[in-house]
Amino acid sequence: MLIVAEPGYGPTPDGKRGSMLRAYDKRTGRELAALQLPAPQSGSPMTYMLNDRQYLVIAVSANDYPGELLAYALPQARPAPAAGAE
Repeated sequence: MLIVAEPGYGPTPDGKRGSMLRAYDKRTGRELAALQLPAPQSGSPMTYMLNDRQYLVIAVSANDYPGELLAYALPQARPAPAAGAE
């Protein structure tokens, strides 16, 4: 998975002006998920693990939005079904 945050404003899915955080499948380029950020990305993203859960931290800020760090928990992988289970 490739995760990208937009460093500027553009159209959002609802047609309003905003910035998005998007996740893409690295093999196919297909967008897997997207969410609107309160302001554009303003710093380098960081990822860390805590208790077997991965987190992504993004710095955002704008002229009309004070800087802050946003932390998101990435989805956990679903365990494969047991053989013969449906």
